[in-house]
Amino acid sequence: MVLIISSMLTRSQIGFYLEDIETPIGRTVNLTLTGLILLSSASFIAETYPLSQAVRINFQTLDTVLLIVFAVEYLLRLWCAEDRVKFIFSFFSIIDLLAILPFLLGFVNVSFIRIFRWFRILRLIRFLELKISIFRISSEDGVIFARILFTLLAIIFVYSGLIYQVEHPANPESFGTFLDAVYFSVVTMTTVGFGDVTPISESGRFLTILMILTGIALIPWQLGDLIKQLVKSANHGEAVCTGCGWSVHDANARFCKMCGSQLDNG
Repeated sequence: MVLIISSMLTRSQIGFYLEDIETPIGRTVNLTLTGLILLSSASFIAETYPLSQAVRINFQTLDTVLLIVFAVEYLLRLWCAEDRVKFIFSFFSIIDLLAILPFLLGFVNVSFIRIFRWFRILRLIRFLELKISIFRISSEDGVIFARILFTLLAIIFVYSGLIYQVEHPANPESFGTFLDAVYFSVVTMTTVGFGDVTPISESGRFLTILMILTGIALIPWQLGDLIKQLVKSANHGEAVCTGCGWSVHDANARFCKMCGSQLDNG
């Protein structure tokens, strides 16, 4: 498949469209990948509920197909990378590798490998700029708020999946479905702590500690950026650029700092 695609497009073109969100082809490619990631995450959630054998087989088939697609995407990105060693050890590449690890190690009968499937949602970090573009978020404080929201949702989703994966076999009454794990994660992260759902395995407790520490480390840091940006925005004008839509400019600015178009300050 990689050979067929590469024969139709040059290496530079493929690399461009995998990163581009401005051209119709690039936007379509990245929107498709985003949709497949969300579809994969939805199938994982569905598999935590009681399903008939036929439906479960269909979900497993879908998961295999998506893994193949993600593996092909990873190989294409690796092929297009100018510095492949740097690419392999980059943050996004490690996330991509974790997402396809169950496929690459499918020949090994190791059940814990399936735990890495929950990291697939983190691949959406790569497409965060695309979502910001789609929803027309043009202000810096709006961008920061979108990142905070995504960070919070990603922490809840990933840790809920991981905790469900390790707790369900040992404690199926409390962690019967993915929603039970989400309930536990939200209650724990908001420090409400009802205590009606608690992990009993060492792995579950360890993941709970990591979840709390991750939230403490990431959320206040980004909230600090948002507060600083809000203070900064108070000293800026609200003129919206007709060229690119950027709305944060100095009060006396005559031209857009993003695209150079002349501003209408009224």
